[in-house]
Amino acid sequence: MYNWIEKLFGIIPHVLIKNNVKDTLTVYLSLLINLLILCIISFLIFFVCRKILIGIMTVLASKTKTKFDDFLIANKTAKYVAYLTPFLFIYKSVPVILDNFVYWENFFNKAVRIYIIILSLWIVRSILKALRDYLKQKPKFSDKPIDSYIQVIMIILWMFGIVVIIFKIFDIGKATLFGTLGAVSAVILLIFRDIILGFVASVQVSLNDMVRIGDWITFDKFGADGDVIEINLATVKVRNFDNTTTTIPTYSLISDSFRNWRGMLDSDGRRIKRYILIKAKSIRFLKEDELETLKSIQLISSYIDNRQLEINKYNTQNNIDKSLIINGRNMTNFGLYRKYITTYLQNHPGLNKEMLLMCRQLQPTSQGIPLEIYTFSNDKRWENYEHIMADVFDHIIAATPFFDLEIFELPSDGNQIYNPD
Repeated sequence: MYNWIEKLFGIIPHVLIKNNVKDTLTVYLSLLINLLILCIISFLIFFVCRKILIGIMTVLASKTKTKFDDFLIANKTAKYVAYLTPFLFIYKSVPVILDNFVYWENFFNKAVRIYIIILSLWIVRSILKALRDYLKQKPKFSDKPIDSYIQVIMIILWMFGIVVIIFKIFDIGKATLFGTLGAVSAVILLIFRDIILGFVASVQVSLNDMVRIGDWITFDKFGADGDVIEINLATVKVRNFDNTTTTIPTYSLISDSFRNWRGMLDSDGRRIKRYILIKAKSIRFLKEDELETLKSIQLISSYIDNRQLEINKYNTQNNIDKSLIINGRNMTNFGLYRKYITTYLQNHPGLNKEMLLMCRQLQPTSQGIPLEIYTFSNDKRWENYEHIMADVFDHIIAATPFFDLEIFELPSDGNQIYNPD
C-alpha cells in the first residue's frame, strides 16, 4: 500500500520539475495539490465505504432473523467504520505528502493517530450499545443491569485510550508507560472510587438477584416507591407511582435496607393486613332470644344452630346453673362476629382461599380490642387490590352494629373511625 501511495503523490513533483518550476515553488505547489488530492480521495473512500457498508448491513438485516444487525444500524456502527477507513489512508499518506516538512509531518501524524484511537473507541462503543439493546430484547437479560457492565468496559477502554493519546503526544516509551501506570494507579482508584463501588454493587445486585429492571421497590431513605426503570453503574432510577423519578446510588442497594415487592408480585396473592378497634365495653354474652335473631344472618345460621346444640349439651351434662348467664359455656357477640367475618372472607370472590385467611383478635389496647383481618387478594394490581380491601372493610364495618358491637372513635372527631393500616 505504501508503494502506490508514494507513486500517487510523487507524480505532481515530477511533473512540476519537468516543467522547469523552481524547487521552492515545486515543494509548496506539490504540497497544496497533493493535499487537495488527499481530501478528494479521502472523501471518495468515505462515500464509497459508507454506501457499501450501510447497503450490506441493510441487506443482511432484512434477510437475517437476528435483530443484532438492526441495532448495529441504529447505533451507526457502519457510519463510524466508514469514517475510520479514509483516516487509515490519510495516516499512510501524511508521511509521503509532508516528507519535506518534518515538524508538520510529526504534528499531523500524531493528530491522525489520536483521531483514529478516538474513532476506534466510538466504533467499540456503538457495537457495545447495539449488544446492550439486543440483550435487552431477550427475556433472560431484560431485567439485568447490562448498562452497568457496558459502562465499566467503556470506562476502562477510555482510560487506556486517554493514556495512549497522552503518551503519543509526548512520545513516551512503553517502559515509561507501564511504570507511570503503576505510579498513578492509586490516584486513579481515588478518582474512580464511586465508579468502582458502583461496579461492585452492580455485580452483587446481579449475582444475588436483589433488584431487576421492572421490580417494584420501596426505599424510604431516598423517598423511592415505584418501579425500577434503569440500573446503571452509579445510579438506579425508580419511577415513583406519582410519575416522579428518584435516583438512588447503586451502592446503597447493598449498604442500606430497602423493600423489594417482587416476591409479592410473583406469589398467588397480595396480603391484606388491617384491623379495626372494637370497644371492650360493647363485648358481652348473647341471650337466647338474641341468638334466634342472629340466625337470620345466613352466613352463620347453621353455625349458631350447631354451636348452640354443643353448648346446651355441655351445660346440661355438667348441671350448669344458667340463672346467671356467666355460668357454663356461652356465645359472645364478639366471637360470633369473628366467625361471621371469617365466613364472609371465605366466600368473598376477590380473596385467595388457598392462602392464609383468618380473622384474629390482637392484644387489647387502651383504645379497644384490635380485630385484625389477615388474608390475600387474588388481584395484585394496586388499584384493584385497594378496591377489594375497601369492599371487605366496608362490609365489616357496616356489619358491626348487627352484633351490637361498637367501633372505637376518637373523641376529637366523632365521624372518623380509627382504623390504622
